[in-house]
Amino acid sequence: MLDRLSFPQPWLSLILFITWQLLSDGISGGSLVLGFVLAWAIPQITQGFWPERPSFLNVWRMPRYLLRVIRDIVTASFQVAALILSGRRPRPRFVCYPLELEHPLAISILASTISLTPGTVSADVSDDQRTLLIHALDADSDQQVIDTIRERYEQPLLEMFPC
Repeated sequence: MLDRLSFPQPWLSLILFITWQLLSDGISGGSLVLGFVLAWAIPQITQGFWPERPSFLNVWRMPRYLLRVIRDIVTASFQVAALILSGRRPRPRFVCYPLELEHPLAISILASTISLTPGTVSADVSDDQRTLLIHALDADSDQQVIDTIRERYEQPLLEMFPC
């Protein structure tokens, strides 16, 4: 009985509660109660989509990773704008990126990071989850794309997620 009353995803519940409070028109008793109900109900309803809890090895590395991603998004935005304004033809290419990551959440974070960064899109993950198909808008070589992603994103994720 107590399992059904618990919070299966406490961090998700906390984020939902805070988000609800920020979206509501001021903090009131009703807002707090509804926020609490939503923070409890949504993780209960979506519990089947969370087969296992994500296990971080080094959670304290996440803020540094997020700052790196934000900086890269800003930098890549200016690079894509400069490419467009320069009139130079881009050198697009599809790259098969060999994954070292094994944790499904880590692979998803890597694919999302690549897609968030202007100029690159992760197009597909192979069925065996060993290869990620990436489209780069402007790249000199496949190896350049692979080395950049491995150094900037995959290595920090390998340190955060156990294999």
